[in-house]
Amino acid sequence: MFSVRLACAAAFCGSVSLLSSPAMSQPELPRPSPAAKVSQVIGLTEVSVEYSSPAVKNRKIWGGLVPYDQIWRTGANQATKISFSKDVVFAGKPVPAGSYALFTIPTKGAWTVVLNKKADQAGTGRDYKADLDLLRVQVQTKAAPFRERMTFLFADFTDDEVSLNLEWERLRLSIPIQVHTAEQALANIAASIDGTWRTYAFAARYMLETKKDYNTGLKYIDQSLALKEDWLNLWIKASLLAAKGNYKDAHALAEKAYQLGQKAEFFFFEADVKKALSEWKKKL
Repeated sequence: MFSVRLACAAAFCGSVSLLSSPAMSQPELPRPSPAAKVSQVIGLTEVSVEYSSPAVKNRKIWGGLVPYDQIWRTGANQATKISFSKDVVFAGKPVPAGSYALFTIPTKGAWTVVLNKKADQAGTGRDYKADLDLLRVQVQTKAAPFRERMTFLFADFTDDEVSLNLEWERLRLSIPIQVHTAEQALANIAASIDGTWRTYAFAARYMLETKKDYNTGLKYIDQSLALKEDWLNLWIKASLLAAKGNYKDAHALAEKAYQLGQKAEFFFFEADVKKALSEWKKKL
């Protein structure tokens, strides 16, 4: 009888151990504030934001769940992390490339936005150290359509700037970020000029389309043409001349580019060249 009881006790203990194992006690379920990440390349700079996204759930958010006039990790679970692949200007302040914790101090008016040098942290209690703040800036909030979950998104971006928006409940915080695309592109051009006709052609096209520096563009394209005459660099030079108002020479070069393009395997600007020939002819 004693041995039977021991056997039963052993079986019971084994079943308890099985039920209390991590695999049995922690099934995979949706998190109340799931992790999220958003990134965007602006010109030559990537900006990314990693955060946890809490929900409204019929709660009072501003001045309630998120108190006014207190440092907030701007999300749940841990402090929101923002990363820049190159130097940027963040709400008017220069910020070196790297990763930072993004904090805010909500108020009924303009918020204080904080970048803290300790990128990975819980962001609450003793973990946050104000002496590690890189900067603090004031950013005005505005009303927005209702959003159940807190969300970061990029809006109105160009090659030179972007608006990083935080949206939750009926509020939007828009943080302007500027990048140094033109300077970086020019430095890349200078570093990559390797004596090939294509490199000079791409540099000339950048001057044409982005910098509007037609004289420097003509210098690059003439160097390209000196190495090899192709429909592409002829077309780029024609476009540069037209931009300077020299439609006579531009039209002649565009005709030559069109003839060479007809023999090329890839003539991907054919429609543009045909359209320019028609339009420039009227201006001769």
